[in-house]
Amino acid sequence: AVVRIAGSLGQVTVSTCYSPRRAIDAVHHALVEEEVGEGKAAGAHRLRALHRIEKLFLQLLEVEEVQQKISLGEQQPHRQEQKSQKVESIYQALKIRACSSEEEAEDEFLQLLCVRKGKKLVARLLPHLIGEQREKILLTITYHLPFLMKKDVLDE
Repeated sequence: AVVRIAGSLGQVTVSTCYSPRRAIDAVHHALVEEEVGEGKAAGAHRLRALHRIEKLFLQLLEVEEVQQKISLGEQQPHRQEQKSQKVESIYQALKIRACSSEEEAEDEFLQLLCVRKGKKLVARLLPHLIGEQREKILLTITYHLPFLMKKDVLDE
């Protein structure tokens, strides 16, 4: 499928390097519009993961902004509640679940961890989570460490 980005005359140009989010969004919409064949499945998974990471990172930046306001002494009860809701929303969107070794390549949470920015997202989210959420993330990562390490080696 040819991906069309507004202002690019129908083909991907050097300017997409300077605005990768537009490119990711355009590719994501193209994938949603057409059914993906088996051969393209891995690339499609990666693009979906990139798109999800972008959305979740924007939410995480909002959480960090609220945290900064709380740290500066803005002790309004609704701020803490607002932060908790946003953190819970991101945590739910990570879709952390138990999966077998055969399902690793399809698992949405593990897909995020196969991308460097996804790892950063999870690392920056951890301090904002409650104990059992942190524990679940760390146990899932530990359990699937061989798969994630293999992916890292392949990516390098």
